[in-house]
Amino acid sequence: MSKSDSIWTKDFIMVVLVNLFVFVFFYTFLAVLPIYMIQELGGSESQGGLLISLFLLSAIITRPFSGAIIERFGKKRMTIVSLALFALSSYLYLPIHNFYLLLGLRFFQGIWFSILTTVTGAIAADIIPAKRRGEGLGYFAMSMNLAMAIGPFLGLSLVKVISFPVFFTIFAVFVSLGLLIAFMIRVPDQNNSGTTVFRFSFSDMFEKGALKIAIVGLSISFCYSSVTSYLSVYAKTIHLLDVSGYFFVCFAVTMMAARPFTGKLFDRVGPGIVIYPSIIVFSAGLCMLAMTNSALMLLLSGAVIGLGYGSIVPCMQTLAIQNSPGHRSGFATATFFTFFDSGIAGGSYVFGLFVASAGFHSIYLAAGLFVLIALLLYGWSQKKRTPLEADGNVSIAD
Repeated sequence: MSKSDSIWTKDFIMVVLVNLFVFVFFYTFLAVLPIYMIQELGGSESQGGLLISLFLLSAIITRPFSGAIIERFGKKRMTIVSLALFALSSYLYLPIHNFYLLLGLRFFQGIWFSILTTVTGAIAADIIPAKRRGEGLGYFAMSMNLAMAIGPFLGLSLVKVISFPVFFTIFAVFVSLGLLIAFMIRVPDQNNSGTTVFRFSFSDMFEKGALKIAIVGLSISFCYSSVTSYLSVYAKTIHLLDVSGYFFVCFAVTMMAARPFTGKLFDRVGPGIVIYPSIIVFSAGLCMLAMTNSALMLLLSGAVIGLGYGSIVPCMQTLAIQNSPGHRSGFATATFFTFFDSGIAGGSYVFGLFVASAGFHSIYLAAGLFVLIALLLYGWSQKKRTPLEADGNVSIAD
């Protein structure tokens, strides 16, 4: 393999680390902030949930505009600006003890989180050799999934042994280290920074080539929201809370084990060979979760879900970028994650409406069956699709 075909360049490793640091912060605070709200500030569970929801709402609102912002001001510049503001605002958790000020802080951070996670994905796509993009973006997505396993486990372990001020300081410094790394990333020149004029039109908020696969991604994230939002509560009701933290560890292990093979299959054979089986495996994992009555079953379902879901998302993000002009990778990434984040938010709300009356077993079984609709949606998304060869794009097969 020639040096030009290598995925693991210094710049790629650094952008993966930046993404890992940011998402570890995100998932850690996702687990810890409700506890902080209740234990330290004397708030309610609903207030703790609102701190999480407002952050996600802010990110969803910002996503459609982030592509244009990135193309207008440049990927390297927006990486530095968004990460700097995200890191600096992380220190504000120390002096703020008012619920409404915390809400404002969470909304502000959500804006920069949205732009930052959009631009890192776009940079990764630009750095990876085009004919290995499926494999490379799969490795990049592993940083998000790894953070999903590390963050909650690390956060819930730390708050048992250290104070919240020390906790907030540690993670503010942690994100600041990501900022130092970001300064060293070299971004390929697309020769269009500073020329994009935002007109509040459809094309300035969404990339048409990424829309179909983004809709498929929404159906996947809608079902996956049942796991991210309610797993700990479900585990408590079946008396498995003590082992629930290891669910995402099993998730991460199978996801990382499969990634080298699924990425290569994507690039050499095509996306269907990975996506169709992965959707079925994801469905099976959710159905296993619905029938869980032991620690072993819970961990096995985590491993199966990790194998399925962990393989789907990187492939779909890759397709979103490959179906779009090369200079609009920021728009494509923003489009995909706008729909993806909306699926998470919408699914959390919808499943929450029915969980009290239907129960967790029924909710997970319904999610496992509903996700099979993604098989039809994916087939629809690939009809009459001609991959763009221009602007740095290649066909999906190697």
